[in-house]
Parts: sequence; structure tokens; C-alpha cells
Amino acid sequence: MSKKIISTENAPAAIGPYSQAVMHNDMLFCSGQIPVNPQTKEIPNDVVDQARQAMKNLGAVLEEAGMNYGNILKTTIFLTDMADFATVNQIYAEYFTGDFPARATVQVAGLPLGVQVEIEAVAAL
Repeated sequence: MSKKIISTENAPAAIGPYSQAVMHNDMLFCSGQIPVNPQTKEIPNDVVDQARQAMKNLGAVLEEAGMNYGNILKTTIFLTDMADFATVNQIYAEYFTGDFPARATVQVAGLPLGVQVEIEAVAAL
């Protein structure tokens, strides 16, 4: 088995016993990215900026693995309020150009650090 831990200072450090991502052969399994600015440790207040920061963090993990948003096969978006679905959907769409990945979006009772959105992904070379 070929397993490589992916870690970058350009995305928030894990806040538990997990890795930012794990590469297995040509597959990358990205842990959920929350909207913490990795430099300032600040969390934006509104869901628009939170969605953008979560996507930027995901992009940093992808880049560390030699990939980009075009390599994503599947994402899962976790929202604390499904009323934010359309707003987050708009931000999410800014990061892809056609051939969108498969996706699930679910509402959850809460997310780490009280954020409103978390995004995880599976990507491949």
C-alpha cells in the first residue's frame, strides 16, 4: 500500500488526530476544510467569506499534493443552515470550470469552532 500524508502551512492545521489529506496511489482524500485563515487564525463572520476561505484552504491542500480543483472527483459540503445552500453554491461554482465533481451537501447541527461551512474532497491525478 502506498500511503502519503499531505500537510501544508497554507491551510489550517488539523485540530484533532487526523491529517489534512492522505494520498493513496493516485487518489487524494482531503479532510474537511473549515474557514480558518491559516496565517491569522481568524474566521470570517459571514457565510460568503467562510465558503471562500474553506475553498482556498482546500486549494492549498490540493496544491501541496500537486493537484488543483480540476482534479476533484467528489466533494461534501457541510452547512449549519441549509438556507445558506444557494449562497455557498455560488461561491463553490467560482472554483470550477465545467465538468463539476460529484457532490453532496448536508445540514449538520454544528461544526468545529462554530463555523457555518466545511468542505471535504476526494481527488485523483
